Amino acid sequence: MKKNPIYTWAAASLAIALLTALLARMLLAFMLQVPPYNKPLKWLIEHVGSLPIILAVAVLIFGVCYIKLFQQKLAWFRSGAGKSALKPPTSHPLFRTIRWTFMAAFLQSLVLMIFFVIAGHLLAYALMQYTSYNRVLVWIVNHIGSTPIVAMFGCLLFLAFFFWTSRKMIADLKEIKNGLQHMAAGKLDHAIPVKGSDELGEIARSINALGQQFNLLLQEERNAERSKNDLITGVSHDLRTPLTSILGYLELIEQDRYQDEVELRYFVNIAYEKSKHLKGLIDDLFEYTKLNNDMPLALTELDIANFAAQLAEEFVPSLEKADMSCRIQASAQRLLIMADGDLLARAFDNLMANAIQYGHKGKFIDILITRTDEEAIVRFINYGDPIPVKDIAYIFDRFYRADRSRTAETGGTGLGLAITRSIVEAHSGLISVSSTAVETCFETRFPIAKLVS
Repeated sequence: MKKNPIYTWAAASLAIALLTALLARMLLAFMLQVPPYNKPLKWLIEHVGSLPIILAVAVLIFGVCYIKLFQQKLAWFRSGAGKSALKPPTSHPLFRTIRWTFMAAFLQSLVLMIFFVIAGHLLAYALMQYTSYNRVLVWIVNHIGSTPIVAMFGCLLFLAFFFWTSRKMIADLKEIKNGLQHMAAGKLDHAIPVKGSDELGEIARSINALGQQFNLLLQEERNAERSKNDLITGVSHDLRTPLTSILGYLELIEQDRYQDEVELRYFVNIAYEKSKHLKGLIDDLFEYTKLNNDMPLALTELDIANFAAQLAEEFVPSLEKADMSCRIQASAQRLLIMADGDLLARAFDNLMANAIQYGHKGKFIDILITRTDEEAIVRFINYGDPIPVKDIAYIFDRFYRADRSRTAETGGTGLGLAITRSIVEAHSGLISVSSTAVETCFETRFPIAKLVS
């Protein structure tokens, strides 16, 4: 059975209080013989009684000891040593202020100064009465005076005790200063130790939170810079490949390095196809950067079921060429969302083209339209080869191709799905992908504008 720490603190404080009361009783008996303490003490004993005085001293000492033990226990919990044992004690809000810290240091210094001044005076009296040092002490008192000595001694003691009692607060200020210096030097992950619950502790916590925010912003800026560099690298590579082919074939034509008109038309056709591919890449890149620069949307009410049906009709030639068909299932006749029709058409075009490109083995593309209380859900499902698990997390990244063998002839700029994600997110929607050996599903979710049964 675990002991309650409150009872342990109380027992220790009571023992210290009783011992102090016993010493106080002995000191009181001695002070009754020493002027100027004898007269006020005799008056107190005659009008109050010695027992109430001793009890008041014991209660005062008990309270001071109990508070000190409480503070030590609180510091122990804050250090982490007692977190697994007990719930950490909390202090009253009054004692969690810098004003209280200053006041407590001042009062402690004052009390200690008075105690030691009285103790010094009693010691000097005892030395003058019972030792051979009385001549020296009498000379000092007669030629300097007891009042100046006591005043000087008291001031020095007060300053010494004030520096001692305020050392924790000064140490906290130094920790904050050192932490700020570390952060100013660029070490934004440096954490200032939080040792108190007063305003200094709050300042330390706020500075730590500020440092974390700055560190996150710095990381985001670095990621943005890295992303920009990756974008430039990817664009340069993808633009250079078709442009090199175009220049190569145009150079052959310019230098008349062809055998006949048939070969000339062949070279021209290749240059033309490469030019179209280059234009497609530039258009995709322009649209991607436009979407990621928060371009305004022309939002209108859009019936997502009719929209998907029109999309499927437009892809009939491509579906027939791939020997595929599209099936649409909608759980509601009308399901309205707020969307930019042109942009959403581009997103769904990309998903359909992707499903045809990689799902032609499955012969079907299913478009399933369902709803929840707040969202319209559109799923594009194909039954072709699955997406490798290692590629799922990166499938929406720009210039990422799950099929590494894809070239300009097989199509694709690596921006289609990145553009799709940007369009969906611009409509406050979400897009995700799942792929198994049976089916691959691209799921989009949009907030419902109006629902008509």
